Amino acid sequence: MAEGQDIPAWIALFMGLYALGAAIGELRSPGSWAAMLDGFENNEALRFLTGIVVLALGAAIYLVNPYDPADWLSITVTVMGAGMVLEGVVILGFGRPFLHFASAMIGTVNRAWALLSAGLGIVLICVAMLRF
Repeated sequence: MAEGQDIPAWIALFMGLYALGAAIGELRSPGSWAAMLDGFENNEALRFLTGIVVLALGAAIYLVNPYDPADWLSITVTVMGAGMVLEGVVILGFGRPFLHFASAMIGTVNRAWALLSAGLGIVLICVAMLRF
């Protein structure tokens, strides 16, 4: 089991792995993110389920992470969790317009978003590894 001070690093590690894996998937199969968002935008049940999952994961991260104002990683992870909660609420309340906006943003620069996601993933993984 992780120690209290290691929890932000573990969360950063898994978020980094997620971001890197998603980026690799998009780079290997360009357009998959746009197709996924298209599916979300046109499927009410999938939007609802996605909103609940994002909200629940964000709440879990926010509540489990031991907030320490002296630790920048702890603050960052707390903000990430709160951002996920907000995103989940927005998907639940304004799913179609929000996902249409996201689809328009991703559709124009797929490769750039994937590279940004890969870079963020690598940074989060490295930060986490330096904390262990």
